[in-house]
Amino acid sequence: MTVLKNIAKDRILQITVLITIVSLFFARPRLADINMHTLFSVAAMLTIIQIYAYLHVLDVLAYKMTSIADDTRKLNILFSLLAVVAGMFLGNDITCLTLIPLYLNIAKKYNLPQILPVTLIGMGANVGAAFTPWGNPHNIFLVSRYDVGPAEFFRWSVPYLLACLVIMGIVFFFIPTEKIPEQKVESIKISWRPTIITTVVFIFFFFGVFRIVNIIWPMLVAIALALLINPRIMLKIDYALLLTFTGFFIFISDIQQIPAIVGVIHMFVHSENSTYLTSIISSQVMSNVPSTILVGKFTDYAQALFLGSNIGGFGSAIGSMANMLVLKTFNQHASVSKSKFFKQWTIMQFIGLIILTGVGYLLLIFRF
Repeated sequence: MTVLKNIAKDRILQITVLITIVSLFFARPRLADINMHTLFSVAAMLTIIQIYAYLHVLDVLAYKMTSIADDTRKLNILFSLLAVVAGMFLGNDITCLTLIPLYLNIAKKYNLPQILPVTLIGMGANVGAAFTPWGNPHNIFLVSRYDVGPAEFFRWSVPYLLACLVIMGIVFFFIPTEKIPEQKVESIKISWRPTIITTVVFIFFFFGVFRIVNIIWPMLVAIALALLINPRIMLKIDYALLLTFTGFFIFISDIQQIPAIVGVIHMFVHSENSTYLTSIISSQVMSNVPSTILVGKFTDYAQALFLGSNIGGFGSAIGSMANMLVLKTFNQHASVSKSKFFKQWTIMQFIGLIILTGVGYLLLIFRF
């Protein structure tokens, strides 16, 4: 029942279902338009991420890094960089859900700043998630839609990651260095055998994403592993996201058969720059996952869409699901003003969006 309730209250899925039902009055979906490789890849990714979450790998890393921080700047740097690295492998959603409550518990205990660090953790998770094909679900769609190989994908993501790290380094420079008490390391044991096995499955999944092996096998192995470790892991999977992908594939299959709508969409994605800007702007009002699927069906400018969809995750609360999770977890665990956090978080998000929009534009021009 909890799973069904979580699916039913997902706002993005609700909107997807509504527009999909409306589109069915104008056309009927074609089975060939539903990208099964993407759906199987997302299912495998969500399963593996939940296994890692169950094994508390990220919690252990966070506590270890916390124990070596002796001032506020170092604590911010360590948590932000951990968010970047965790976002690469576990995705931005799990990273935010794990690290933000953990940091806020430490912050309340030692009366540390809460607004800026949590904002940086959320932004760091988005930066890291953009680096890998599985970090963001829409990256998986891009790899599948344009048949992108590993070398090409990382040729796009490495310069973007480096630019973001430089910007984060500048922000770190302005964080004050106030001494904090030595942190007590929580005793959390890692079950090494299932962790190693999960990592092997993760590598198998990597080959599946890039079509070296059929993606259905990594998906089935991941599900089998989750059931073997603890069947309740399968209850934690974001089934609403899978249904959102399916709904958008149906919706886009329908509207592709309506010439007038296709003509209007093509007006917005007729060039690389227009594709880039359309992806960023549309992400602000419909989130970057559905935006990527919509724009991706009507353009061949893969790199522009990659940069636009990942940069579009900054800005509004709707831009990325991780943004909404940042706000939710802060409201649940913080001890400072929620309205003050929302104002400052929004300002930083849009400053980041503006700066990164310029960065992405330069990356497209000079092909770094």
